[in-house]
Amino acid sequence: MIDLDAVVSLRAVATQGSVVAAAAALGYTPSAVSQQVKRLERETGVILLERVGRGVMLSEAGTRLVVATTPILADLERLRADLQLTADTESLVGEVRLAAFSTVVRGLVVPVIAELGRQHPGLSLPLRESEPWETIALVASGQRDLGVVHRWGGVALAMPEPLVETPLFTDVADVILRRGHPLADRDVLHPHDLADERWVATFEATICRQWLRRLFDGVPNAPRIVHESMEFPNHIEMVRAGLAVALVPRLGRGDLGPDLVAIPTADPASTRDVVAVHRRTQADSPALRAALDALVARASSLGS
Repeated sequence: MIDLDAVVSLRAVATQGSVVAAAAALGYTPSAVSQQVKRLERETGVILLERVGRGVMLSEAGTRLVVATTPILADLERLRADLQLTADTESLVGEVRLAAFSTVVRGLVVPVIAELGRQHPGLSLPLRESEPWETIALVASGQRDLGVVHRWGGVALAMPEPLVETPLFTDVADVILRRGHPLADRDVLHPHDLADERWVATFEATICRQWLRRLFDGVPNAPRIVHESMEFPNHIEMVRAGLAVALVPRLGRGDLGPDLVAIPTADPASTRDVVAVHRRTQADSPALRAALDALVARASSLGS
């Protein structure tokens, strides 16, 4: 009998690229993941992982096993949802594993988890903070059940066919300046107005950084990024200290105080669509539906 929990671990190694990353994604220790894969190799009698340099990759047999078990795991998800439909949904039980980007965690997801916890004490909603591309991979591979991601302007965000999108709201990002800045009295700012500014931005691999670069398409030598931080509160403090200007979303931003101003951009406007994603096979799960409905309801008060 093939251990399907061990198959899930093997899939996680394939999608995350290492045993350590797979363990972090699943909430296990690396030792536990390794033991599951070794047990699976003993059960099947074949090598499923091969070492490549310092990392690992699926063997041909491992790839065949992951591909062949994908519809089985999907069928089990549908069966679980069908069984939950016959249960008393007034008091939901079970687990909906969440993944979301940092600003939406504090601006939307945390209050939803708290509210659902009060309404359904038997419902567990473990949360992992992750960038949108990672969230999509986690949900598509079955390592998370419900994700919240954002898509900036024309920056591509591929959505695999098994995933379903639910729009939540549109967030706006403003340029944060010190009140004494020469541009602080403008109603809107265009990219050419900001061409000579020093910027603080998120890391190169993030969608937010890609959008900042896209904002300055056609403007030579801009943006001039001199500081990097993944936390928008740090961006705001750098602006307050006179070190840079920043493009900061309104979601979860809080009060800027009297010494800073927030001005939207125009041509193009800096907006991002925030959506929830889940696997199509879980569409009828009462627990997932309750979590999704709660996100939609709370999101109706957010955005532009």
